Amino acid sequence: MKRLEISVLLSLVFSVLLSICALNTECSEIRGSVLRLHVLANSDSSDDQALKLKVRDRLLSISGEIFSGAKSREEAAAAAQASLGRLQREAEDVIAASGCDYPVSVSLENCYFNTRTYDNITLPAGQYQALRVVIGKGEGHNWWCVMFPPLCVSPASDDETELSDVLSSEQLELVEGDGYEIKFKCVEVYEEVVQYLSGKSRK
Repeated sequence: MKRLEISVLLSLVFSVLLSICALNTECSEIRGSVLRLHVLANSDSSDDQALKLKVRDRLLSISGEIFSGAKSREEAAAAAQASLGRLQREAEDVIAASGCDYPVSVSLENCYFNTRTYDNITLPAGQYQALRVVIGKGEGHNWWCVMFPPLCVSPASDDETELSDVLSSEQLELVEGDGYEIKFKCVEVYEEVVQYLSGKSRK
C-alpha cells in the first residue's frame, strides 16, 4: 500500500510539473512579445517619488512617436535603442527643470520581474526586455508598465499596435483572465529556482 501511495504521489508531482512547464512555455512567449518600462527613483522621499513620475510622464508622452509603425517587440526594441540618446536627454531635462542634479541612465536591458498586475493585466514572472531608467542612486520604489504595446497610455490612433495584436487568444486569456495569478505564482517559483540555479552555475 505504501508503494502504491508513493507511486500516486510521484505521478501527481510529475503531472503538476508538466502543467507548470506547459504554462511556462506560454508565459515565455508572452515575455517575448512586450517591451516594459521600468523607472527607479533616487529614493523613497516624496520629492524623489514625484520626480520619478514626472520623468515617467515625459517619456510616455514621446513614446507614441518613437514606436510609431512598430508591429512587434523586436521592432519596438530597435526603435527604443535608436532613441536612447533622446530619451536620456528628455529625462535629464525633467530632472533639471525640477531643480535636481541627479544623474540618470536610460538603457535597454533584460530584467527580471516578479508577477505583476497593471489594471486588468497580469504578467507572469521572468526575464523581460525593458527600457530601464535609473534616477540618481536608484534606491527608491520603482514604477513599471508595458511600453509596447502601449498599455501605459491610451493609443494615439487606431493604427497603433494593441496587446491583442501580439498575443494569441490563449495568451490574451492568460493575462486578462481571472484566477490566473495563482498559476503565475507557480511559474514565479519555477523561474526563481531557474534564476538561482543559473546563478549558482556561473560561480
